[in-house]
Amino acid sequence: MSSAVPVPSPASAQPSRWRQYYALTKPRVVQLIVFCAVIGMFLAVPGWPPLVPTLAATAGIWLVAAAAAAFNCLVEQQIDKRMTRTAWRPTAKGELTNTQALLFSMVLCAIGAAVLLTWVNAITLWLTLATFIGYAVIYTLILKPMTPQNIVIGGASGAMPPVLGWAAMTGSADADAWLLCLIIFLWTPPHFWALALYRTEDYRKAGLPMLPVTHGPDFTKLHVFLYTLVLFAGTLLPFVSGLSGWFYLACAVVLGFLFCAYAFRLWRHYSDELARRTFRFSILYLSLLFAALLIDHYIR
Repeated sequence: MSSAVPVPSPASAQPSRWRQYYALTKPRVVQLIVFCAVIGMFLAVPGWPPLVPTLAATAGIWLVAAAAAAFNCLVEQQIDKRMTRTAWRPTAKGELTNTQALLFSMVLCAIGAAVLLTWVNAITLWLTLATFIGYAVIYTLILKPMTPQNIVIGGASGAMPPVLGWAAMTGSADADAWLLCLIIFLWTPPHFWALALYRTEDYRKAGLPMLPVTHGPDFTKLHVFLYTLVLFAGTLLPFVSGLSGWFYLACAVVLGFLFCAYAFRLWRHYSDELARRTFRFSILYLSLLFAALLIDHYIR
């Protein structure tokens, strides 16, 4: 009887081609983007949003966001190879060629744009394409390798999903839509800097000027805490403007207090594990905050 351990065949060891393409779309990131966009659609109208434009806008925004993620994987493949967090990506591992990744991104973007133009409206299309350019080109190619404020400035494109959803329903981007955008904009720095704190060596090896690399962990931890305070204030604006009611306000206060508590502990009693928990909580925080907006919209 042989005691040798069976070696998996290459077909079983390597993900299927479809899984490789799916991984390029950064599905977890895109799911949060689409979720926030859908909340924007529901908040934009007094009752239930019309079915066909809602489904079309959701699909179109998902496709263009997925295209931007795939393009990001393409242009950052050399950086991804040097980072433990991203070395598994199909472009970094060479499982997909540059041509395959580029064509995949272009096809997704083209289909998404056609869906938005045909079944939604032109302003949503142009705002979504501008968001694509802001993330995939301005942030990825220009800001990210040049300045430690990359997340702060580049966060503007990542904060756009509620505006896209709002525009899809109304054909305009009203002040309330920009309030939702502001919340995500303020959320982005503490969210990403919590990640950067326990991935500092990854970013250092990749040559990216993330804040913990350029200014040190103490400076970064303080700014995570300060940004959560500003974010806390920003999340109260929907109540002040009349966009939301008391249910949302109560949820925003509780969630904001918890996020500030995480950030304060991170500042005063840092550990990599606490940074991981803070990063994970920040995702839950944003999801629950926008869910509270949605529930509040229908119970008032």
